[in-house]
Amino acid sequence: MSGWDEGAVYYSDQAAVLGDGTAAGDNPDASAATRHSVLRKFKEFIRGFQTTKNTFPYRESLVENPKFIAIDLEDLDAFDNDLPSLLRSSPADFLPLFETAAAEVVVSLKSKVSGETGEMEEPETSDVQVLLTSKEDPVSMRSLGAQYISKLVKISGITIAASRTKAKAIYVTLVCKNCKNVKTVPCRAGLGGAIVPRYCDHEAQPGEEPCPLDPWLIAPDRSKYVDQQTLKLQENPEDVPTGELPRNILLSVDRHLVQTIVPGSRLTILGIYSVFQSANSTALRRGAIAVRQPYIRVVGIEGAHEANSRGPATFTAEEIEDFKRFATEPNVYKRICSKIAPSIFGHDDVKKAVACLLFGGSRKILPDGVKLRGDINVLLLGDPSTAKSQFLKFVEKTAPIAVYTSGKGSSAAGLTASVIRDGSSREFYLEGGAMVLADGGVVCIDEFDKMRPEDRVAIHEAMEQQTISIAKAGITTVLNSRASVLAAANPPSGRYDDLKTAQDNIDLQTTILSRFDLIFIVKDIRMYNQDKIIASHIIKVHASADAVSADSKISKEENWLKRYIHYCRTECHPRLTESAATMLQNTYVTIRQDMRQQANDTGEAAAIPITVRQLEAIVRLSEALAKMKLSHVATEENVQEAIRLFTVSTMDAARSGVNQQINVTPDMANEIKQAETQIRRRIGIGNHISERKLIDELTRMGMNESTVRRALIIMHQRDEVEYKRERRLIFRKA
Repeated sequence: MSGWDEGAVYYSDQAAVLGDGTAAGDNPDASAATRHSVLRKFKEFIRGFQTTKNTFPYRESLVENPKFIAIDLEDLDAFDNDLPSLLRSSPADFLPLFETAAAEVVVSLKSKVSGETGEMEEPETSDVQVLLTSKEDPVSMRSLGAQYISKLVKISGITIAASRTKAKAIYVTLVCKNCKNVKTVPCRAGLGGAIVPRYCDHEAQPGEEPCPLDPWLIAPDRSKYVDQQTLKLQENPEDVPTGELPRNILLSVDRHLVQTIVPGSRLTILGIYSVFQSANSTALRRGAIAVRQPYIRVVGIEGAHEANSRGPATFTAEEIEDFKRFATEPNVYKRICSKIAPSIFGHDDVKKAVACLLFGGSRKILPDGVKLRGDINVLLLGDPSTAKSQFLKFVEKTAPIAVYTSGKGSSAAGLTASVIRDGSSREFYLEGGAMVLADGGVVCIDEFDKMRPEDRVAIHEAMEQQTISIAKAGITTVLNSRASVLAAANPPSGRYDDLKTAQDNIDLQTTILSRFDLIFIVKDIRMYNQDKIIASHIIKVHASADAVSADSKISKEENWLKRYIHYCRTECHPRLTESAATMLQNTYVTIRQDMRQQANDTGEAAAIPITVRQLEAIVRLSEALAKMKLSHVATEENVQEAIRLFTVSTMDAARSGVNQQINVTPDMANEIKQAETQIRRRIGIGNHISERKLIDELTRMGMNESTVRRALIIMHQRDEVEYKRERRLIFRKA
């Protein structure tokens, strides 16, 4: 990360400060008494705290695992309300006392009577790491200021970078280069160094040469170390004010917390807000005053979770009862869909698809280790002003984890991951992009068609395998991106043109199209009655909106839906019944047959390929529909609805546009032949030209654009010309 974690020894004449805030020389007896009293209370708490009669959780926890213990501050408060306040106000002083108490309790618990002599046999003292947890609400990363320094704070965010593990000295052994006197100096915790005395305390005998100033040499092999790692924590996307850059802060973790967190994990951490001297600062010499960099020394981590849990699953008994009651009611599917984007009129099937996307299917691991995704990807393609972006914004608010991005403003590295070199340490480290940060949630990509083709290719692996492979700057690794993708795009001409073929309207590569489970063509249909109803609905929405809370507050209904989705994804993992599987198998074979017949009739393949991925898509949709009802099996009814959704979306999109082989009159055939002649004149064999430029030139000659496009398609079928760069360039082969 930077030079401060390389390890360094700093000189200082400051006096050590005890836990009660007094200096070591002020009142040593009183300080020692206070510390002894607190140590005794900590030991009593670990040994004697009971949750129920004869249940001692902390004592039992230490017996099972003597390396570390997780302490709930609420339990500590119930035992003695002075102890949590001491830990919150001076954690750096009292946490080591707590760890000493835990280590002494471990020794007393493990002491045993020897079988032969009957004498007590004391085991060796071991270090115990105390980890703290608390139910208090986290504070905003933006509110952390100087008043929090050396205090216990709780914040939440996303880990965006993690450094390599390094060895941090907990004490340094010094050897005097003159008299070989050995001295042990403790190191400050976190990113702090050791306070090394300026003088050797060896008294020179008569005739001996006195030790010089700064005589100490460090003996690294005689010092004691623990593992340490630094992380970078960034604000959650939903907590960043509009127009602001997300803030981030440095975290330091040690011992058993090392290598437990990967980039993309959402965390709530409890830690000591501390400062360190930046390595590139010129103010390292004695007596200098410098601005210090803040960081948090982590003493407890909550909420590190896998993709399927989507956050710490804490539901009250009342909530669970309410969810189960709701799942047993009739028309659950209809009621959930009515809660999806209620401000948007119509688009019922799109709302049903979005509901399926939010709940998701079941993730599976096959016996050979291959993982099958359960997340559902949806593409909305069509006219402007058809509420595509509003659907994306709704999902961003409703999904427990969501990242919203626009295609034009996203690069391949921004979507996947980037390798960055730290300026001071010259060390490379990874920073996760949108797909990594949304692990376990949804990535909403607006203006999907405006992305550069090379950037769009970068998410192929993330959409199907749900991993991102990195091989840059000597870093070879795989990051998880177990996220659904909801994308919105416009056709190349801006509007969906019914006079063009599906290939012309859906100007995306088949490799990316096959990764979408559902593809919806969203059209702006001009009908008097429908326009009147839509206008009335929009006026009502604007009139009834709360001007104050519309932007900031999440409605009670949305919050309930978010919790219900979270609960269903955590608790329910449905599988297909045998009868449903048989029905699905027969339907898939029929669909493939129909598409093959269509290809034979028209002489060209469908714009959207129907492959095994589409079969898996229907399986995922069926599981999502079952999950909405908290059912552990997907029935024939679920499969029927999944097939219907697939038919009205992807299948209709594949058949959309005009069939170029029908209704060709003799006059039109003559015009097409003239267009072919002009195309051949403008493109020599082995040369290429922009499709847009060619069409513009021929339309200026008086030809119809649709006639020119038909001529190009016919020449393409004869293998005379070839489309390149996603149909933007035309290459003449013969």
